[in-house]
Amino acid sequence: MIEQPDSSETNNRPLRVLAALQYYLPHRTGVPIHVQRVAEALVQRGHQVTILAARHSIELPRDETINGVRLVRLWAPLRVSRGMIMPAYPWAAWGLIRVHDVVWLHTPMLETSLMALLTRAAGKQLIATHHGDLILPPGVFNRFVRWFTFANYRFMASRAARLIAYSHDYADHSYYLKPFRDQVSVIYPPIEVPDPDPERVAELRGRWGADGGPIIGFAGRFVQEKRPDLLIRALEVINRSFPRARVVFAGEYDIRYEDTWERNQALVQRYRDQLIFLGQLSSMQAMANFYAACDVLVLPSDTECFALVQVEAMLCGTPVVMTDTPGGRVPVTVTGMGAVVPRGDWEAIGGAVVDILQRPEHYARPRAEIERAFSLGETVRRYEKHLRRAARIPGWK
Repeated sequence: MIEQPDSSETNNRPLRVLAALQYYLPHRTGVPIHVQRVAEALVQRGHQVTILAARHSIELPRDETINGVRLVRLWAPLRVSRGMIMPAYPWAAWGLIRVHDVVWLHTPMLETSLMALLTRAAGKQLIATHHGDLILPPGVFNRFVRWFTFANYRFMASRAARLIAYSHDYADHSYYLKPFRDQVSVIYPPIEVPDPDPERVAELRGRWGADGGPIIGFAGRFVQEKRPDLLIRALEVINRSFPRARVVFAGEYDIRYEDTWERNQALVQRYRDQLIFLGQLSSMQAMANFYAACDVLVLPSDTECFALVQVEAMLCGTPVVMTDTPGGRVPVTVTGMGAVVPRGDWEAIGGAVVDILQRPEHYARPRAEIERAFSLGETVRRYEKHLRRAARIPGWK
């Protein structure tokens, strides 16, 4: 259960919040979308928010304002695994920290301990939202990256005013969060998705399911931890009942920092007539139409701290099959709008998909019920509470 807001918070002075993360718009993955929704809602409440992030494409401006949120992008000439090295980061961060009331950090990222040091030197406080333990493919270099990133996180966490987790379930199992469990507060991610466009949904269903078969969705990157291969393998089970099924992948699939796409080409080719790859969709309206065009969304991940796409799909009327991962199982468990299956079990995934396709009414829930369980307004209020508290606390623990 999420903790209740503190009604004693009576200081309504606008805050100046500096949010630090690796990627921001137009990079559309879970973390930047999370930050965007909260940041823009805080601006609507009268606060000032600045985003400090990497300039991940040279075409992007260095400094701009998007929906009232100032965005400062830094040159990032080098990449280390998923992270980017920004040579000007210490100076830019120091200048911004000094003119803001509180720092809102997003982990994992390479500059975690640096931000903790600079925030302390400026006499300010930070809170950190943890978006998931760093999981990388096997290899000596990736083991070093994991060790280095976690060491940076531990240094910061021991000095943070508060750590934010997506759920108690994830906080209780995360190797990042468990050592600091008494510093952790839980805030559900900000969920917001427009109503699907019925005409566009009908068009997509006609295109993807031209022969009348069901449409099975996958939303996410084609990477090892998301285990898209398990969904493809599950077609062996699904085809026994629904031989005309199609699997539609929304998200990047040829990822530069790992070779999951290349390693699974034999599997992709085996089922190529049943697979559709859309690439990354450019807007939430496009995502809403995608969800609504699917009969079921499947997330076969080995690890998830929540997966916003689950709730987005539910809001569009689409049930979900989710693997039994700490944090990831929360949306289905809370709403009942889907099934939780064992990790790594493609046969169980296929069986759950078949059951949902055969009994869709059993998994249907009203949109209003999902919105009550995962309220954007409540999420923003909780963030505002913690940011205010951190801004008012003098010194460090």
